[in-house]
Amino acid sequence: MTSTVDGGRARSRRAENTDFVCGHCSTLVPANTDGHYRNHCPWCLWSLHVDELPGDRASDCRALMEPVGLVEKSGKGWQVVHRCTRCGHRQPNRLVRDGAAPDDLDLVLALPWL
Repeated sequence: MTSTVDGGRARSRRAENTDFVCGHCSTLVPANTDGHYRNHCPWCLWSLHVDELPGDRASDCRALMEPVGLVEKSGKGWQVVHRCTRCGHRQPNRLVRDGAAPDDLDLVLALPWL
């Protein structure tokens, strides 16, 4: 288990893999069960701007991030690219293909390739 520091407090990465309510569609999103951390809603693909670099939780922005396209990265496969609706920050995020709530493949395939 990896730990990060948040305001001087050690924090477990395991604690970040929890259910959350989507800020865009208000659906309850279950924790991911495939060994990766979920950071977007599987039903609308929207995310929240919490990271500057993947996993750092360093962003103070906290605005919604719109899914704007797809990229393919070596070793990570297809990723949804999110763009922050407030500051424009872009971040690719791994698709969730297995588990209790995989990403809606029809929505994923409707995104343009970037």
